[in-house]
Amino acid sequence: MTDRRRLVLASASPRRRLLLAAAGFTFDIVAPDVDESPLGAESPADMVLRLASDKARTVSGDDSTVIAADTTVVLDGVSLGKPTDRTEAIGMLQALTGRSHSVLTGWMVARRDDERFGIEESIVEFNHRSTVDLTDYVDRTEPYDKAGAYAIQGDDGLLIRGVRGSRSNVMGLPIAEVTSALESMGIARSASHR
Repeated sequence: MTDRRRLVLASASPRRRLLLAAAGFTFDIVAPDVDESPLGAESPADMVLRLASDKARTVSGDDSTVIAADTTVVLDGVSLGKPTDRTEAIGMLQALTGRSHSVLTGWMVARRDDERFGIEESIVEFNHRSTVDLTDYVDRTEPYDKAGAYAIQGDDGLLIRGVRGSRSNVMGLPIAEVTSALESMGIARSASHR
């Protein structure tokens, strides 16, 4: 039986919107108002799952199923969130260049009577790039709404040498896991995507 409740993406991220639409779901968008600061000695994994849960609960309604996610880049056990300025963006990319790091996304699909959630990890290996290359990247892209100051889509091998795990996770939404959760809750995709 197909559930006809309203589906809501609790995110302002254009990448999450594109991934969910490409998977064939029809949904509304409500940007949650959540403080994304880490709490004390909270681990990156605990943080992304807590924030996904906070976002889902902030926009939930009686008749809706809500999808929420939070993504962070983790290097040497330290979470790299979204850079606040050009200097911080360049510094993040300098720390990542020539190294591998984790991308963690906590996700939640929730409605009043049911919650599904998880944490997905992907490993991203960066090429070695000069400070000049990294500065140019920051100056010609929009790194300020992206964890770690970079985007996997459109990279064309400039920064990223390879990915182990879900590429959609690196974009901010592990679509296979979220789709499975939605379908197990009776949320159907459009007929052309089944």
